[in-house]
Amino acid sequence: MPGFCALILALFMVSSVACSAQRLQAAPVPPEMRSSFFAVTVNNQRVDVAQAASHYEFVSFDTSGPVEISITAADPTFWNSGVDIEPWRLGLRPTHTAAEPQTIRFRLPGPAKIAVSRPGDYLNQARMLFLFVSKPPPPPPAPGPNVTIVPPGLHRESLNPKSGDTIYLAPGAYLFGSLNLWQVQNVKVLGQGTIVYEGPQSPETDEGWMQKPDWHCIDAYQAHNVEIDGLTCIVRSRTWSIQMTGSTGFRYDDLRVIGGNPLNANQDGMDWLGGGDTVVRNAFLRASDDDLAMEGNWDGYTEADMLRPGSDVNDILVENSELSTSISNVVRIGWPEKTFNSRNFTLRDSDILHAGIGACGQTFGLLGFWGANGASGDHSGVTFENLLLDNWYSLVQMEQEQPALHGFVFRNIWALDQPPLAESTLTGDVTDVTFDNVKYGQTRVANDAQLPLVVSAGAAQPKFAPPSPLVAAFRVDPPVFAPRQKITFTAQSAPGAHYTWLLGDGQTSHGRRVRHRFPDALGTELDGGNGAGRFRVLLHVTDDSGHQDWAAQGLVAVASWHDAVKAAGQTAPGLAWKIYTGAWTSLPDFSALQPAQSGVSTNLAADTQVAMPFATTWDGFIKIPVDGGYTFHLIDRDGARLVIDGIEVARTGAPFQQVCGSPGNALRYDRGALGLRAGLHTIHIEALNTASQGTPRMLWEGPGVPLGDVPDAAYLSRN
Repeated sequence: MPGFCALILALFMVSSVACSAQRLQAAPVPPEMRSSFFAVTVNNQRVDVAQAASHYEFVSFDTSGPVEISITAADPTFWNSGVDIEPWRLGLRPTHTAAEPQTIRFRLPGPAKIAVSRPGDYLNQARMLFLFVSKPPPPPPAPGPNVTIVPPGLHRESLNPKSGDTIYLAPGAYLFGSLNLWQVQNVKVLGQGTIVYEGPQSPETDEGWMQKPDWHCIDAYQAHNVEIDGLTCIVRSRTWSIQMTGSTGFRYDDLRVIGGNPLNANQDGMDWLGGGDTVVRNAFLRASDDDLAMEGNWDGYTEADMLRPGSDVNDILVENSELSTSISNVVRIGWPEKTFNSRNFTLRDSDILHAGIGACGQTFGLLGFWGANGASGDHSGVTFENLLLDNWYSLVQMEQEQPALHGFVFRNIWALDQPPLAESTLTGDVTDVTFDNVKYGQTRVANDAQLPLVVSAGAAQPKFAPPSPLVAAFRVDPPVFAPRQKITFTAQSAPGAHYTWLLGDGQTSHGRRVRHRFPDALGTELDGGNGAGRFRVLLHVTDDSGHQDWAAQGLVAVASWHDAVKAAGQTAPGLAWKIYTGAWTSLPDFSALQPAQSGVSTNLAADTQVAMPFATTWDGFIKIPVDGGYTFHLIDRDGARLVIDGIEVARTGAPFQQVCGSPGNALRYDRGALGLRAGLHTIHIEALNTASQGTPRMLWEGPGVPLGDVPDAAYLSRN
């Protein structure tokens, strides 16, 4: 390995953080690309942070072993609301001390692609840091007549390879332009350089679909047999990031794509317009629209353009990747009026870090297939397998008016720490859909209601496969505990199983039964502050035959308790509600307002005929069945908050408008934890209805209480 370091230094003047036992290598970032918001050190040595797009920054370096990472934010209060490091399956939890409030520290075991942000803060205006940590790359190709080497530094030009060419982008090479693969074949693009696309597209209208050179980070038109390894694509314009039209034989490895459009629209990660035969491995995609999209063609928005039949899209494999989007779907296939066929798409062994929220005519999901308004075509062989869902919205939205969607399989889909926010749908000519081990936490979905799923317009009922012998599930004893108290985790037994525990506090353990002490009451994301912290405990079970399963459970360590209260006088079922008329952009101070209506409801419904905009409050008691640490989940569209015993437990994010003319706002989500004694506790809920109909939804979980909607019987009001 010292020879490799010497070669890179000699040929390309790459600045090495360390060519030592750790074999750590980080190329410098040109001054024009450097960011000053985050300061990052790796093994106590400073590495450059690059500005990507929108409010996103990234760091890229190579290592063959574990590294110690520190991240310091310029804003001294930046980490006050907590830290979220994804993918969650890595079990990373940083340290964050009062002595260094701007800095977080954690140990990364080895190469990975991760996102660092604050809990729930991942939409288009979020401040996010991406870390791309890879194994040391192979040496550059030998010089030759068809070999182009782009050295470190800033370059303002596009790449236009010819058939048979090899291009090597050295680490630290930043090229402002495009990679144009226009009717070429047998091309290789290697190295670990970066292409920054800042095109001329209007930010107000959608021109990003066009197929022409210098219009995307990667333009491929009738190109075949192309290998792209180690490339980073930064997209700052309102355009599709990687577009392949009528192209086949593409192989991507260690690809990184960051698209950040301030208007949060029309900026896909990777699109196939006809063609296919593509393999994508070890990729990281952050898009402002669909991460992966397949259409037969896209020639514009006129009626003739939409009705023109497209070419087939076949044989696409995406695996071992991390996918993130701020709006829209993780995978999109089809569009209203479009006619084309597709076959054999697989997404497997990957993490969904952030799925889009809201709707564009159709609700967003892990898969959005929108074959409406006369769309037709035969689509089959679609498989989603071994996927871990972190932040997400809904599972599947599938619609096709005429033949046909069939042969869709969703196998081993593990939602680790959040319920579905919106229901799934099967609509129209849809058959042969199988859900095989879709799990929310520890619950395996066994029917439509548990998904939840609406089947309509002639779609066939899906099949829910029976459980396999290898099941990840566990119990905790005692179920109520304090920080530093010894507890025992016991996994369900399975023949030949191996058990790995990610305990939510940065610790890992092995074995069917493990003992553990949580160090504090701050929780996995360091967002505890009410004397109770929620830890995300993950169990991964495998066997020697390659089978696997995951289970997740949120456990609350309680450092301080809230005692039950005695209601003055008699209580009655339900909550007292008040409605206030007026237009607000955020929740007002209701104590200074006079209600227009009032009453009592059995739950978070209020019987009113008031027209929007208005606001509602609910007051009363919530009955806690047993002592314990409880998590409350709050879901709303226009803005809501939950207060228990005078403590704000959850507040949904600012209203996020749906797109493409869809009315109202997207569903927003928040959760919080408290240590509550058995009995009555005061509850106060506020919600706005400024653009959307409906009332908040509240779920709970705790000792002996599985995740579910708070039942009506738990609500009481003063009589």
